[in-house]
Amino acid sequence: MKLFWESGYEGTSFDSLVAAMGISPSSFYNSFGSKEQLYAEATNAYLEASGEWFIGILSDPTDTRTAFKRLMEATATEFTREDLPSGCMISVACVHVPPALHSVREMMTAHRAVARQVMEARILRGIEEGDVPADTDVKALAGYFNVLARGLAVQARDGATSEQLLEIVQVAMQAFPHMPTS
Repeated sequence: MKLFWESGYEGTSFDSLVAAMGISPSSFYNSFGSKEQLYAEATNAYLEASGEWFIGILSDPTDTRTAFKRLMEATATEFTREDLPSGCMISVACVHVPPALHSVREMMTAHRAVARQVMEARILRGIEEGDVPADTDVKALAGYFNVLARGLAVQARDGATSEQLLEIVQVAMQAFPHMPTS
C-alpha cells in the first residue's frame, strides 16, 4: 500500500512490488493475479484505515459544522503524518492515465465520489437535525469540502506542514453556513 501511495500506480514497477514483498514473480501472480488487482486491494486497505477516522468523525453526535471542522482538521493532520507517505492515496491517484488503465482510473474516481456522498449525507442529516439551514445547496457544500480535502492532499504532498494546512482549514470553515439567529 505504501509503495503505491508513494509512487502511484504507474510509478510502481512490478520489480519494486515483488522486492518490497520479498516474493517471487510466480508467487505474486498466484497471490494477486495482477498488478491492478493488488492495487485494488491496496486502495481498499487504505480506505478501510482512513475510513475509520473519516466516517467516524462525520458520524459523531455533534453539530454538522463542528463535524466538518474536525474532519478537515483531522485531514490536515492525517495527510502530514511522519509515519506515512504525505497526502492521500486516493485524492490524486490515476487522474492522468493512458486508455489501457481506464479501469484503474474509474476505480479511483468511484472512491473519490464516495467521500463526497458521505459528506452530502452528513449535511442532509444536519438539515434534518436543524443545525444546517434548510436552503443549503447540499451538493455544492459537500463538493466544496471534498475539493478542500483533495487540495489539502496536494499541498501536503508538496511539503506543506500540518500547521499550514490547519491555517487553510480555518479560512475554509468560513464558507460553512451558519444558522440564522433569531
